[in-house]
Amino acid sequence: MNSNAPSFTLGLKRSGLTMVLLGTLVATVLSWAPGTSAQEADETIKVNTRVVFMDALVKDKRTGVPISDLKPDNFQVFDDGAPRTISYFTREGQARKPLALVLILDLRDDGAGRYLKRPEVAKVVTDELAKLSPQDEVGILAMDVNGEDEKRVWLTGFTRDPAKLVAALGRAAHFVDVEPEVADARAAQANKANDADRGSSLTIGSDSSARETEAAARERTRQEEREGKADSETGLPARADVVDVEVIKGKNGAVVTRTTRKDGSVDLKRVNKKGDVTMELGDIYDLAASVRDASRRAKQDRPNSQLAMVYVSDGINPIFFEDRDATEELLLRSNAIFHSLTAEMRTLFKLLMPIAKPIAGSMGISVYGAAKRLADRTGGEAVKVRRAQDFSTGLSRIIGNLTARYSLGFALAENEKDDGRLHNLEVRVKAPDAKGKLRKLEVSSRQGYYMSETQEKEKTAAVKE
Repeated sequence: MNSNAPSFTLGLKRSGLTMVLLGTLVATVLSWAPGTSAQEADETIKVNTRVVFMDALVKDKRTGVPISDLKPDNFQVFDDGAPRTISYFTREGQARKPLALVLILDLRDDGAGRYLKRPEVAKVVTDELAKLSPQDEVGILAMDVNGEDEKRVWLTGFTRDPAKLVAALGRAAHFVDVEPEVADARAAQANKANDADRGSSLTIGSDSSARETEAAARERTRQEEREGKADSETGLPARADVVDVEVIKGKNGAVVTRTTRKDGSVDLKRVNKKGDVTMELGDIYDLAASVRDASRRAKQDRPNSQLAMVYVSDGINPIFFEDRDATEELLLRSNAIFHSLTAEMRTLFKLLMPIAKPIAGSMGISVYGAAKRLADRTGGEAVKVRRAQDFSTGLSRIIGNLTARYSLGFALAENEKDDGRLHNLEVRVKAPDAKGKLRKLEVSSRQGYYMSETQEKEKTAAVKE
């Protein structure tokens, strides 16, 4: 780093501010035995086919009602602008995979938690979940438990049992025990405290003061290394309870390091491209951590189901842009469908948002809108709710549209190698009405995929054998 460049470090406390199955892999082994002799029976032809799958929801543009009578000829799929031949197709609702549906509840008492603690909201949510097919299962993950941003709790694993879902949502209410008036007072007080924190932890000054700050940070790191508390390469605490360190490199050159601990808490560190601005965050409204938890659980417990997430919050999801993009990649690679159910924001936050968004954006943080972006990119729904009854209609819309999708797929050629990059997907639909006029339809589907790494894995396995 150029020591002559101005530098500052920003520390924000936790109380501050959230594929295709890499082209879902289908290994089809075809055995052909034209004769009955033992020699001929040993001759087997093996064909490995990689298929990129996607679910597409088609709705009438005017009414929003799902369309269920379309045929393969009505669909076109474009991969980076080039047409693909559809080789797999099922109509909406036919032979669909069972759902592994995860509700992620942001229980902040000044956010969606103020709704989720109401018995009438819990009831309408459980009533809607009860309408799912018996083959579908639901898991419920709570985050921001009792005002602790780093706390996430599985209220229930995947289950079909309505009684367990009722009990899980009942538990959620106990984690939100603050009245709205108290929440407003806390929010106002926290805002003042955060202003004071920013004043004390933000250092912007002359070159000499910047060098002094860097020197103090290096000395602190060396001290922690001597005490066995820090890693010499990352500068992060090297504690025995660290279970994962993920380094995310952004398109703009910034680097985010996520350090996950056994208790589920996460430390975040972002260094800009020049290396002269560092931000360290606690686990604030960690949407990214919750998505990772849900993905791991589904992969482990329900690997053959269609993963879908419904993220219930007030839309305030502070997240580094790089972390948001990495979360999007994870969802696309898992072929997961992400939905947001966004409750009305409190008045104080509405007033602060026009100021907070551009300031946070200049520091590489998305404050509001990350959940909607993930929904758009994965083909999910972004629904806003204002009243208790809206939770019923919103969740009904999400679940209904999950079970009313077409499944499409196209095969990758054998010479198409994994290039490690995102391929843009677009699904178009053309369907005439009874009079021969094109119907006005809108399509929701995931907007990208990553190629399968299967071929390279098979080569590695062959070498080992």
